[in-house]
Amino acid sequence: MKRILKTTTYVLAGAALTFGFLSFKDDPIKDYSKIPVVGQSVAELTAPPFVPKPVGNRAATKLIVNMEIKEQEGEMADGVKYTYWTFGGTVPGSFIRTRVGDEVEFHLKNHPDNKLPHNIDLHAVTGQGGGAASSLVAPGHEKTFSFKVINPGLYVYHCATAPVGMHIANGMYGLILVEPEGGLPPVDKEYYIMQGDFYTKGAYGEEGSQPFDMDKAIKEQPDYVVFNGKVGALTGANAITAKVGETVRLFVGNGGPNLVSSFHVIGEVFDKIYLEGGEKINENVQTTLIPAGGSAIAEFKVDVNGTFILVDHSIFRAFNKGALGMLKVEGPENKTIYSGVIKEETYNPESRNVEKVKDEKTAAPTKPASVKNTQTAPAKPAPAKTAKSAPAKPSAQNLRTESTPLKPAPHLQTQTASNLQAKIAAGKNVFSKTCFACHQSEGQGIPNAFPPLAKSDFLNNNPKKAINAVIHGLSGDLTVNGKKYNSVMTPQNLTDEEIANVLTYVYHSWGNSKKVITASMVKNERKNKPVSVASAH
Repeated sequence: MKRILKTTTYVLAGAALTFGFLSFKDDPIKDYSKIPVVGQSVAELTAPPFVPKPVGNRAATKLIVNMEIKEQEGEMADGVKYTYWTFGGTVPGSFIRTRVGDEVEFHLKNHPDNKLPHNIDLHAVTGQGGGAASSLVAPGHEKTFSFKVINPGLYVYHCATAPVGMHIANGMYGLILVEPEGGLPPVDKEYYIMQGDFYTKGAYGEEGSQPFDMDKAIKEQPDYVVFNGKVGALTGANAITAKVGETVRLFVGNGGPNLVSSFHVIGEVFDKIYLEGGEKINENVQTTLIPAGGSAIAEFKVDVNGTFILVDHSIFRAFNKGALGMLKVEGPENKTIYSGVIKEETYNPESRNVEKVKDEKTAAPTKPASVKNTQTAPAKPAPAKTAKSAPAKPSAQNLRTESTPLKPAPHLQTQTASNLQAKIAAGKNVFSKTCFACHQSEGQGIPNAFPPLAKSDFLNNNPKKAINAVIHGLSGDLTVNGKKYNSVMTPQNLTDEEIANVLTYVYHSWGNSKKVITASMVKNERKNKPVSVASAH
């Protein structure tokens, strides 16, 4: 939505300088349209996730922007091709960085190999169509128009050629930043992230060239919801990075065309959010809403190391449609802020029986035999010596002895499958509850985030290490089928029989080696230490 030209107010525009820098909120200029320009320069344009260098204290200038439209085939996910329409050859389009008062001379060029006319609507522009009315350009042509940026903030731009939704859905959107007088406060790292929803004829992950599906778009039923144009654009080797102690600024946009984003970084709290990319700042925010065609600026200091997951917290979009990225933070641990695992031990809900037995003994201290008569009496009666030595008031130690374990814990009661087909069926059930979210329905995994199980060399080369990974978890750099992953798999709280079943199901699915894993194999592997990633290869 366009902002109306501000001609009067911004009276008493807050404190001016804070340590030599200004935020959007503190900018003292009242009428930005009257800021004079000095000289001219060509704008630095960058591809996501990177942004041009800050404007700092430079004067307003005449800024030349050269933007080329390209229609080109790219990869939506592993094996999935899609023809994107782009500003600058990337999705989102090139990041444009200006300062308030700049006069922007915009050159929009439609590559001669393209098939369609396009234009551009910049939400930072005060004028008809945000520039769209002046920029419709046919393939092989160039249009020039100019505008003065008079509203500090972070703005979306997009193609507005009919059918507008289709042009946006094919990737024609990006961000333009208008910094305040004096620039934004300095930070250590800045990145450019933009969410978009995509609608393909084939379902999520269906290989081959996938054309745009207008029917799904109208129904707002995307197959993909992704950051920076594709599944895995910000994961694995493409993850953004920082070091402990640094302050990170994320310029986050939402191209849509339909969905509102619930942007969240797992394991972090945003110290500041510039709401909807404007001047208002909210502090200590967990998740921020970003409307389609809107933006936000998120800032936070990273206090601990680790891999922090960026998601749309409408969470099925993250783990089932691709809206997932990674921020990898290197540096020392800070046990005060986050301890990590202190210890791990068996949790047995049956321990409640300790209190039950204790109560019974307290209520009838002269009848120690009542312990044997309770439903929770151990299969093996308590040693006569213990019962005899303390019949009236059992000690806490005796209670622990008598209650360990009174009967098998529920997880040890998993029934043994009667044959291979029953074992596979039981394993499929476990997979759907435990493994599906990360490794996906066909074992294809999530590119650059979670490795595939289908035709997996890691699984097929050494079943013991596969069993070990399920028991103890696995983290760090891992190569599967020639591709590197750096993620975390937590230990799975499954019985020996359940692990045997689910791995047998996996080995009998998706082109794997049809190995049969038994509960005794799992039991033996439990005796071994966790396998390091390095030795897992």
